[in-house]
Amino acid sequence: MNALQEIITDFQQMSRDEKLDTLMDYSENLPDLPERYHEARDKGQNRLHECQTPVHLWIEIHNEKIQMFVDVPRESPTVRGFVALLMEAFHDKDPQEALNCPNTLLNSLGLVQVLGMTRLNGLSWLVKRLKQEVTKACVEN
Repeated sequence: MNALQEIITDFQQMSRDEKLDTLMDYSENLPDLPERYHEARDKGQNRLHECQTPVHLWIEIHNEKIQMFVDVPRESPTVRGFVALLMEAFHDKDPQEALNCPNTLLNSLGLVQVLGMTRLNGLSWLVKRLKQEVTKACVEN
């Protein structure tokens, strides 16, 4: 079972409150954006404009493994938590794992019943953008 499937299985067994608490826990574990990306972030590069929260995403492929670098404000713990969940699932993993991520991930995690529509739309775009960036990084590599 891959990392994403393990996360999905865990979330499917959680109550609504446990899901929110788990996202909050994940948010605490999101690594800081490396210094080398700060200037680009400050210029608005790699921002996901579909998300109300300012999320900046960089994907690189090194040794045939995904390297994810993301910046999400601490004031947005739900988004930070979801991004950290994606990092746990895909960082340092084979790109195909991210490309195989279901577009229905939020439903599989049971977050559709927990989060508001605006937040769900932004997080759905985040998954789509992640897959696009992985595809782009694979082509460039």
